[in-house]
This record gives sequence, C-alpha cells and structure tokens, in this order.
Amino acid sequence: MARTTNWPTVRLEEVCEYITVGHVGPMVEEYRESGVPFLRSQNVRPYRFDPSDLKFISSDFHAKLRKSALRPNDVVVTRSGANTGQCCIIPPRLAEANCSDLVIFRPSDRLNPWFLMYVLNSDWGRATIAGGVVGAAQHHFNIGIAKRLTVQLPPLFIQQRIAAILSAYDTVLENNQRRIRILDAMALSLYREWFVNFRFPGHEKVKVKTVDGRKVPDAWQVKNLFDLADVTYGFPFKSKLFSEDKGGIPVVRIRDIVSSSTETFTTELADEKYLLRNGDLLVGMDGDFHMGKWSGGKAYQNQRVVRFRPKDNLSLCYLFLAIQKPINHFDATIVGTTVAHLSDRDLRSIELMIPDRETFKRAESILNPCYESEINLALQNSNLRETRDLLLPRLISGEISVEHLETEALSALS
Repeated sequence: MARTTNWPTVRLEEVCEYITVGHVGPMVEEYRESGVPFLRSQNVRPYRFDPSDLKFISSDFHAKLRKSALRPNDVVVTRSGANTGQCCIIPPRLAEANCSDLVIFRPSDRLNPWFLMYVLNSDWGRATIAGGVVGAAQHHFNIGIAKRLTVQLPPLFIQQRIAAILSAYDTVLENNQRRIRILDAMALSLYREWFVNFRFPGHEKVKVKTVDGRKVPDAWQVKNLFDLADVTYGFPFKSKLFSEDKGGIPVVRIRDIVSSSTETFTTELADEKYLLRNGDLLVGMDGDFHMGKWSGGKAYQNQRVVRFRPKDNLSLCYLFLAIQKPINHFDATIVGTTVAHLSDRDLRSIELMIPDRETFKRAESILNPCYESEINLALQNSNLRETRDLLLPRLISGEISVEHLETEALSALS
C-alpha cells in the first residue's frame, strides 16, 4: 500500500487486544440442529457474514472452546483454501458464537474494526496475506503472520470516517440484495401456486387430463427442455492462461455462478457463442449444481458451465423457475466417486410443463417485472462494488482526505 501520509505504521499485535485462531480438530460429531452458531470459512465472504449452511454446537462444547469464542465486532479472516484472506465482521446478532479455520482479530480502542476489515479486504490486504501464507500442500494464514502484519494507522476519527463512507456502500448493497431475495421468493411462490399446484386464476373451470398419473389442465403441454431453450456448454479455456490482473476478458467458472461475478480473466480467444449476457441462466455441472442469473456483463463461460436461453416466446423467469426442480433433483441424487457430474443426457431427460397461452401471459405480466428488477438491482450492486473497490485503496492510503468530512454514520461505527 503506497504511503501518501505521515500516518504511523504499526503491527496488528500492537493495536489488537487479541489475535488467535479458530478451533482446530474434528467437528462432525459436535454439530447440533440448534445451539451456538459455529462459523467456518464458507460463512465468511468479503465484507459480510454469510449464514448459508451455518452449523451449531452445544453450549457445553462452546464453553470448552473459550479460545475461539467470537464476539460482535471481531474481525475474522479465512485462513486456508482458495478463499484465504476473505474477511468480515461478526455482526451484533451473533452475540455468542464460535468458529474453526478462521483467524480472529479483536481490535483495541485504537483500531476501528470496520477500518481493519476494509484494509484486509483491499487488494493490498489480500495480496499481503496471500504472500505470507505457509504450507506446501495446503496454504495457511497463521497467528504468527497475522500478528506481524503492518498497517498505516490514521487517527481514530479518520478511521471512523473512512469506515462510514465504505460501509454506506455495503448498506445499499445489502438492501438491494434483500430486495432481490424478496422478488425471487415472490416469483417462486406464484410459480408453485399456478404451475405446480395448478391453482391459477380460473382453474376451477378448466378441463383436466391425466399425465403421468397427475391431473393437469387439458390445454397444457409437456415439452422437452431442448425444444424450449438453446443449451450451450462452456469452452475449455486453458487454466494456465487465467489471471486476476483484469487483462483480457472475464471467464465465468462454476464457483462464480452464485455471486454472478468473477475475478478470473483470460487472453485466450473463443467463439462469440460462449459470451454471456446479462440475464443468462447458468448451471454448474460439477460438484453442487448451482443455478444463477448472470448479471456481470460481458464474459466467457468456462467448460462445465451450461447456459440456457429460452426459445420463441418462453420467458427467462419461467424457464429459470421451471428447471429448478429437476436440477435440484439431480443435485440430490447424482453421486460421483469424487465429484458429482451433471451430463448432457441428464439435461436432455428434463420435461417441462407449458401452460396455455392465456395463463402464461397472465403469469408473465407478474414474473417478468420481478426478473427484470432482480437483474437491474444486481447490476446496481455490480456498479456499487466497483465504485467501493476503487475508493477503498485511495481512502485507506490517505490519497483521498476525509479529515474535514462530516457524516451522520460515524456514531454507529464508533
């Protein structure tokens, strides 16, 4: 991080009350249906806590793990694996929690925890952590490295102002993400009510027929997925040409589908048919068969990422909702010796129910605006992240002065 101020440089062990590592040891037998939240590396994303697949342990076991007990405003960093260095703050709602495979920082009153989180999540912070990890096979960010990390330390009030500016972006990002989840839930609820339970407007007066043992509306049809959508499998890009320096064109890998963003770039050229556009439906074909709606702009799709684009008058939203059940079924039933694989044969076996035109048009009038709003909110979030990430290094280095900036957000971060 280039120095642009006379702020002192300090080691983190000088400005933290506590630096330690999460529990190390077998955990499978300790998990419970409920109890004390137990965080793992997958619960830590850059700038935010992710409650997905959060585990729980008993209060008794939590009491034995006092060293790795977490408090609100602790700063936690993933310490191994592909996502080493990702960092977030423990939110107030986790008044009591524990963890494994994380490095825990408990800042003193000289260091604002939000400021520390932004420093560690910056390109400089991630690169510094990545450059210090140890281990031949499995790289680890350990306590010794954590304690020796040095940062420029501005006065506390400047730390608070920098944190307030950056957290304002994260607040809007989270609000937009919450709206996306609501829109997604609304669309799914309507789809299930109308097209799974067949309780669409006027269903009482519709004649029915029997298809595969189920009574369905007489005018509805069953069609194969490949008759309804263009299905494109990704290009086998050479991984040795991948980089994260933003040179070339972004490449979407399986791990990027859910976040709808990628940090992988390539200078290798491929046919234009592999270029994604916003709104494309993507499914990962290895491991967990993640589904996503792409909103990251121009990018190539990598091999084992399959893209669906509806044909004729079928809408993107209906197609996404209709293929969820069969994809989830494959996800639950396909088992590999090491990694589960979704095949072309599996996809070609998918049959979808298509309603009569009048019912479909009524559904589209509700579903399409939901889908378009989701994509627009996702695009807003992409722009917000880009702006925040451009501001971040300039703020924490002092290149942009905030000394005379007034903001109402400061009190919440003090």
